[in-house]
Amino acid sequence: MHSNTPSRSIDRDPSPVDTKLHATAQRAIARDLPQSTDNAPDEHPTHNLFLVSPDIDTETLLANASENLASASEMAATVAFNLDESQRSIVLGIQQLIDLSGLLVDRAHDQVARVISPAKA
Repeated sequence: MHSNTPSRSIDRDPSPVDTKLHATAQRAIARDLPQSTDNAPDEHPTHNLFLVSPDIDTETLLANASENLASASEMAATVAFNLDESQRSIVLGIQQLIDLSGLLVDRAHDQVARVISPAKA
């Protein structure tokens, strides 16, 4: 059976757009998401899958590298104990290289921190 009552969702007019709100939204979009021009050269090559931001300071880079090496060391240790003797030796050797690299990064981080600390004082 067909109803003669008009559907509210079809007959209802959309609410008028608040022009002031619309203008504010457009300004925010223009400020926070600037339009790129096709003529602008790419600052970074597009063939890189991962990229470290060039404006990150050395201390932060070293701290993150140290944390990554510590995580890799833990993963290698976990995997090593699930392997047979010959493969375990290889993975534990890799873990030792990771740990040694972590020591080097930690020392470099300490040296950078010493240089930065007097400069802040």
